[in-house]
Amino acid sequence: MTGFEIGLAMFAAVLVLIALRMPVGVAMLLVGGLGYAAITGWTPLLATLRSMSFSKFSSYTLSVIPLFLLMGDFATKGGLNRALFAAARAWLGHRRGGLGLATIGGCAAFGAICGSSLATAATMSQVALPEMRRHGYSPALATGTLAAGGTLGILIPPSVILVIYAIYTEQSIGVMFIAAVIPGILATLCYMAVVNIYARVVPGAAPPAERIPWRARLRPTLEVWPVILVFVLVVTGMYAGWFSATEGAAVGAAATGVLAVTLGGMRWQGLKESLLSTAETTGLIFIMLLGAELFSAALALSRVPAELSSVIAGLDVPPLAILFAILLIYFILGCFMESMAMVLLTLPIFIPLMLALDFGLTPQQVLVWFGILVLVSVEVGMISPPFGLNLFVINAMAKDVPMGQTYRGVMGFVASDVVRIILLVLAPVLSLWLPGLW
Repeated sequence: MTGFEIGLAMFAAVLVLIALRMPVGVAMLLVGGLGYAAITGWTPLLATLRSMSFSKFSSYTLSVIPLFLLMGDFATKGGLNRALFAAARAWLGHRRGGLGLATIGGCAAFGAICGSSLATAATMSQVALPEMRRHGYSPALATGTLAAGGTLGILIPPSVILVIYAIYTEQSIGVMFIAAVIPGILATLCYMAVVNIYARVVPGAAPPAERIPWRARLRPTLEVWPVILVFVLVVTGMYAGWFSATEGAAVGAAATGVLAVTLGGMRWQGLKESLLSTAETTGLIFIMLLGAELFSAALALSRVPAELSSVIAGLDVPPLAILFAILLIYFILGCFMESMAMVLLTLPIFIPLMLALDFGLTPQQVLVWFGILVLVSVEVGMISPPFGLNLFVINAMAKDVPMGQTYRGVMGFVASDVVRIILLVLAPVLSLWLPGLW
């Protein structure tokens, strides 16, 4: 077999193994190792594994991953989701679709200290779903809102997916976080607009909650200002150069831990569970990173990315058409695969292709812009019927709601996401303006 044929066989084999439920990191490590050996031999493979393992995991930058994961675990164990939802409900609950609006706002705020879509969806469901049910919200709107709101966990910085993308493409983590701010705000506003439109179009689907007096709104608001301060401190600190992304993650984790103890009542058991959960998740991510590194190296030797890039770049097709095709692939894969696995599996193919296309941007701008587009596309796949992962998380939390109703409830959010992706593609400035001020 030629190197090109080995590369194609590797990609197909990884997809098959993942479909057979082999852990993604193990699948990429196994297939990447076999492919590397088939192209260069076993001795070069062993030498590469020895040097690659050390060089990959001795990187100071990788320490940002467990720190942001710990920050999210502290927020979850400390029950900060309840305080965030209560504050959003105090200001928005009495409006049309107000509890839905409060849910989206709470998810956005919780995503700013969590960084995980599934964790945001599951955590916010615990406090928002009972409230929406108690006020007579339609099951479709309630579950659809929570599924869509959960995706803000990976879009609003800090985002673990953005950290992985930045490390892989050798971009600044701080720049990627700043680039996601405007798209994240845009997503939040679009989701709120969908809730408001749904409440107006479907009578009785979202009854308003009771109006809370102005004086009574101050207490829940005062309880969440430290959480907002942590987010502003971490993002602004990285943007202003006060500290690096790793130092910012450490500051955020320490501050969130203090808030979880003082505001959320987290105790020793919660601290122990957070540390263990962070260690387990970090181990899984690091295995995936090592597997992706070896898989990417083997693909590079096979010249599959280079050959595909040269062929596609030479087609008489507008670059935006190729970009939309790539995003469609992410949209489809997002319905079946976990987001981090999907990103790590596809970047070795798509990054060289994006750099070979002429968008009128510098290579660094292309990488930042494409990272945001990938993140948004992954987010859409997580709520797209029939297999969006967030839909199953919410269905597990609301077992009495038929999945068909959740599908109907989420379609408006999917439509708004499609419009938002088109807008981000046609107006790169939405992703590049803030980083341009760096």
